[in-house]
Amino acid sequence: MIRFDDIPKVYIVKGVTDLRKGIDGYTSIIQELYQTSTFQDVLFIFCNRHRNKIKCLYWDGNGFWLLYKRLEKGHFQFPVREDGMTTITKQQLRWLLEGLKMEQKKTFETKTYKYAQNALYIAFYARLCY
Repeated sequence: MIRFDDIPKVYIVKGVTDLRKGIDGYTSIIQELYQTSTFQDVLFIFCNRHRNKIKCLYWDGNGFWLLYKRLEKGHFQFPVREDGMTTITKQQLRWLLEGLKMEQKKTFETKTYKYAQNALYIAFYARLCY
């Protein structure tokens, strides 16, 4: 069984790909156009023109997996206007598969405090103000 969280690197092949290809067709795209070996612990993701289908190519050490997902409604937020291949994080992969944009405009700011006492004081002061 493939667990996406266990795969160390994920590549998306930007732009439109003909999804009628099989394993050999996708490996030739990766090897010829991007000079990258497909025989590594990496997931490669391809998308069609309408962005409602994706295929993922994965080498598990003794054979290739070709995973296919077709949406019945909606489309993936896949960068089809650009060309090339780029890595994405596991969080971006989750966002892509859930239908969200891979580049979120705003996230919560992570706060770190030098001392725990300062954090307690700030929390106490914040409650007094509200």
